Amino acid sequence: MERKDFETWLDNISVTFLSLTDLQKNETLDHLISLSGAVQLRHLSNNLETLLKRDFLKLLPLELSFYLLKWLDPQTLLTCCLVSKQWNKVISACTEVWQTACKNLGWQIDDSVQDALHWKKVYLKAILRMKQLEDHEAFETSSLIGHSARVYALYYKDGLLCTGSDDLSAKLWDVSTGQCVYGIQTHTCAAVKFDEQKLVTGSFDNTVACWEWSSGARTQHFRGTRVFSVDYNDELDILVSGSADFTVKVWALSAGTCLNTLTGHTEWVTKVVLQKCKVKSLLHSPGDYILLSADKYEIKIWPIGREINCKCLKTLSVSEDRSICLQPRLHFDGKYIVCSSALGLYQWDFASYDILRVIKTPEIANLALLGFGDIFALLFDNRYLYIMDLRTESLISRWPLPEYRKSKRGSSFLAGERPGLLPRNSAASLRPSFLVCTAKY
Repeated sequence: MERKDFETWLDNISVTFLSLTDLQKNETLDHLISLSGAVQLRHLSNNLETLLKRDFLKLLPLELSFYLLKWLDPQTLLTCCLVSKQWNKVISACTEVWQTACKNLGWQIDDSVQDALHWKKVYLKAILRMKQLEDHEAFETSSLIGHSARVYALYYKDGLLCTGSDDLSAKLWDVSTGQCVYGIQTHTCAAVKFDEQKLVTGSFDNTVACWEWSSGARTQHFRGTRVFSVDYNDELDILVSGSADFTVKVWALSAGTCLNTLTGHTEWVTKVVLQKCKVKSLLHSPGDYILLSADKYEIKIWPIGREINCKCLKTLSVSEDRSICLQPRLHFDGKYIVCSSALGLYQWDFASYDILRVIKTPEIANLALLGFGDIFALLFDNRYLYIMDLRTESLISRWPLPEYRKSKRGSSFLAGERPGLLPRNSAASLRPSFLVCTAKY
């Protein structure tokens, strides 16, 4: 058949084919397929794949592709990245998808970082860390050697660890190298806290002292009773201490004078925390400084600011008859107060002082609190460090602890963020990678 005659015939057949019903079209195709040879069937197979499998990520506008991708879980997205270079490029460019994935793993998101590839890498690192937690491979144990007597006080900040010892010294360690960078001759340290310029120590010798790192000189001396816990704020020029005489003392940090003695506790005050409030209530506003003090049975809340003469705003406890003791650890982030007891973890809403929830661990009793975030909590007992997923309230991993002598003050352990383990510009409410320091003696 000549080309011109063929085209005329094909046009006529096409018009007739389009006028048929779907059933008639199917019968026509079946008949044509039955008449086709191998060459025609191969041609049909190759073209059907192209016609039926449309690459929607390639054809759709980028905004619509991002909208569709938001409905897929991260693991499915990672599988989709293997389909083609184009798919990997589009999926890796969806910032909102990977930020959401990181949030669901407990990471705090810096919205100023809009690099989608960055957040994808953060997610992949977090997944790796979670797998290491589940496989009990997330932690390494190392020792810092330098003190000649028991180490009793610990404080961690920005990659530096301060240790206070019965050998009448305090040392500052670079955690990444394990090297001691400063050493100061002090008194027996029961509590320590530091910044770039100074070190504050509380002691069982009834004093609190302030030391200068550069010279090692004692710049202030506060005399009271046996001290278990200290905290301070340079903006307020205030130092607070919890003592064995059931009181909390408020000191002028620069002058060294006692401004007030807060009473009301009936047991040793083993923890004091000075923190800005982040929520509004009838008793305080965001930005107000709040002092929390804890003993064996109660947590007291005090308004600390320019007005030193304050009264207790609220007393929190887990049992009215004092049958349940609180663990000597306290978490306060300006929004929530968390403390552990024999009944489990108690979480209070700081705006209303109501108990939000009680997280019980029936399989393991009397776990002490080490850290508390939006997604994870760190707990420990005499033998293990535990990681709890707060969404399911279940323990997802544990790690054997080095031998230690447990302190009634709860000062034997602390948690910190080790520099270099995580990507730049990323922060978690409670990261799955922790440095845990043990006071061994």
